[in-house]
Amino acid sequence: MRDRLNKIKTQALEAIESSSCEEDLEDIRVKVLGRKGELTMVLKAIGGLPPEERPEVGQLANRLKQEIEQSIKTRRNALKDLHKRPRVEGLDLTLPGRRRQLGRLHPITQVMGEICYIFERMGFTVVHGPEIELDFYNFEALNIPPDHPARDMQDTFYIDDKVLLRTHTSPIQIRAMERQEPPLRIIAPGKVYRCDSDISHTPMFHQVEGLMVDRDISFAGLKGVLTSFIQQIFDPDTPVRFRPSFFPFTEPSAEVDIQCVMCKGEGCRVCSHTGWLEVLGAGMVHPEVFRHVGYDTEEFTGFAFGLGIERIAMLKFGIDDIRLFYDNDLYFLQQF
Repeated sequence: MRDRLNKIKTQALEAIESSSCEEDLEDIRVKVLGRKGELTMVLKAIGGLPPEERPEVGQLANRLKQEIEQSIKTRRNALKDLHKRPRVEGLDLTLPGRRRQLGRLHPITQVMGEICYIFERMGFTVVHGPEIELDFYNFEALNIPPDHPARDMQDTFYIDDKVLLRTHTSPIQIRAMERQEPPLRIIAPGKVYRCDSDISHTPMFHQVEGLMVDRDISFAGLKGVLTSFIQQIFDPDTPVRFRPSFFPFTEPSAEVDIQCVMCKGEGCRVCSHTGWLEVLGAGMVHPEVFRHVGYDTEEFTGFAFGLGIERIAMLKFGIDDIRLFYDNDLYFLQQF
């Protein structure tokens, strides 16, 4: 009998709290307290209980009746106040509710996720590393010694002589090679920092760098991986070309171009009327880099590549000013 009373109490109070009009409250009152109501039937059944149980159950039932009656009265008064409010405050309760605007992923986050997804399907593993980095990992282990002119190209934020904000995500590759013996197939996405700011550069931007190390890794494999990536991130028919270039940590090195997405190769201001746009740099890992991490250069070879996510996003979405990504203009961001 006590369990039955508890069940009646729980159901009745929940129904009263969720009621939205007088009619709902009256239905609840009749169902629970009416002549054939649930609580009324319990009160009638008390006479059939053993004499020693009747006083306790009777008291519980009477207290529950009073509690439900009071709850109905309180809810009725609250509903009356609610219906008075529109006349006082000028509200119209018949209007449909306003939908909350849902947030969405930033275009940079979207493109980074798409890039990682493409490479993960090729068997690459995503790894991360610190944004405040040691000079050794950011430069020296990548074959950029203290007097190397390539350091001037980086426009570095130094914290002190040996500590800096990383200028690329390549240090993650060094740390990964220190931890793991080949074979290795990783990509390293993240924020990087350089002293530069204009319509095509920001002091903080995002990169994804990749590394593959194993026996018999060749430049042909590099071309295959990057061509497949470009044709997935842009379009299956996107023309791709590789040009000789120089990076301290790869040899041979190349820059990868795609046909201009704006003019389709006809020549325009965006591509400087060449019909081509650079999208990333790549090459075979320099033996000196392998020596810094203890890899056998006679046994293993590898390739590495790096690309700017903002650059890919600008080409993918037809954006001509990188600063738009960071202005927090909702009209701009809602397009994505």
